[in-house]
Amino acid sequence: MQAPPFKKVLIANRGEIALRVLRACRELGIRTVAVHSEADREAKNVLLADESVCIGPAPSAQSYLNIPAIIAAAEVTDAEAIHPGYGFLSENADFAQRVEASGFVFIGPRPETIRLMGDKVSAKAAMKEAGVPCVPGSDGALPEDPDTILALARRIGYPVIIKAAGGGGGRGMRVVHTEAALLNAVAMTRTEAQAAFGNPTVYLEKYLERPRHIEIQVLADEHGHAVWLGERDCSMQRRHQKILEEAPAPGIDRKKIAALGERCVDACRRIGYRGAGTFEFLYENGEFYFIEMNTRIQVEHPVTEMITGIDLVQAQIRVAAGEKLWFRQKDVVLRGHAIECRINAEDPYKFTPSPGLITHWHPPGGPGVRVDSHVYTGYRVPPHYDSLIGKLIAHADTREGAIAKMRGALQELVIDGIHTNAPLHFELMNDGPFRDGGVSIHYLEQWLEARRTAAERSR
Repeated sequence: MQAPPFKKVLIANRGEIALRVLRACRELGIRTVAVHSEADREAKNVLLADESVCIGPAPSAQSYLNIPAIIAAAEVTDAEAIHPGYGFLSENADFAQRVEASGFVFIGPRPETIRLMGDKVSAKAAMKEAGVPCVPGSDGALPEDPDTILALARRIGYPVIIKAAGGGGGRGMRVVHTEAALLNAVAMTRTEAQAAFGNPTVYLEKYLERPRHIEIQVLADEHGHAVWLGERDCSMQRRHQKILEEAPAPGIDRKKIAALGERCVDACRRIGYRGAGTFEFLYENGEFYFIEMNTRIQVEHPVTEMITGIDLVQAQIRVAAGEKLWFRQKDVVLRGHAIECRINAEDPYKFTPSPGLITHWHPPGGPGVRVDSHVYTGYRVPPHYDSLIGKLIAHADTREGAIAKMRGALQELVIDGIHTNAPLHFELMNDGPFRDGGVSIHYLEQWLEARRTAAERSR
């Protein structure tokens, strides 16, 4: 029997991803340490972990973002490695550096790689060098000179989008349709970027009118091996936040996808990437344009797992322990179609948070249905964190089959005591344009607006 990659791993996160990492560790024979805030004492991952350490009060800044407390928890429990999950400190290069400087293994890329790809200006430069297609725009940070900025926007053509170099999660962006509004938009985005990310650097890109959001999942070891594991379509978004994702992307030429995947893999080798990561692209008129790289596991990783049969979280852990990838690109075979619905504790149409006590929880089941969730009957959803309470994944031989399976799973799902967005997902599963495939990133907001207008007229 193969020895486990580590004896003990500390999971520096909460919610469904903390439970997902715990399960991966268990299967690998690794003991787990759950760190938690005071609000998460009764969380499922805390109850199931081999050890748990309270690292502070409910607010994230005092608990899940508290680097000294997390390092101290790893020290007192004799953990060997730290898994950051997604969100919180997962893409914080300083945290990764602190983890390694303290003698632990960071389950993710090297700090310098996180730093390179976390700054969107340097990331774009690195991708251009690697031959990855990028959106037309400024070659780097926007200068201070107004005339240069205006000339650049004229050359690219309106509309343009101003982006914060240190932004993420849909924040730090502003679309500009006219020259008259440009300079003010640049100034406002700089101010917001400084306040939100501690970095006032902004850059400019052509704003694509009807793009899709397509991403390539990669996995690389520290021995120079890298593979891409198919693609995901994450175009169903609201305010740049994904709510539903699927794999493979419907209606895109497989040869184009394969060529893009190979470029991403080559870029991984060039930058010395280690671990799981995702290259995100906008896709319009048959062309791909790089927007950013996520140097972590993503919320939507299960759809890739379902079509490849590869456990990405276990792969992260094994690669971090220094193992070589145990398969090559030719071994990656995509089977069937998978769809994931993000289940959030919120009003399904107003999107206002709905924390509180879950009085009844009944997850769906059956062949091809997967539920990744940390909640249970009697669990109280805290008001302090992201509203994601679970992910519902359906897998079938065809896209039509996956949609039908998801529709059935949503009908079977019962969550009482709080509001969730499950009714919205059910409507989308019956929506004609979604079922046809290939909607743009703007589709959901337009759909919601049309729905609101129709509701107002019917009053």
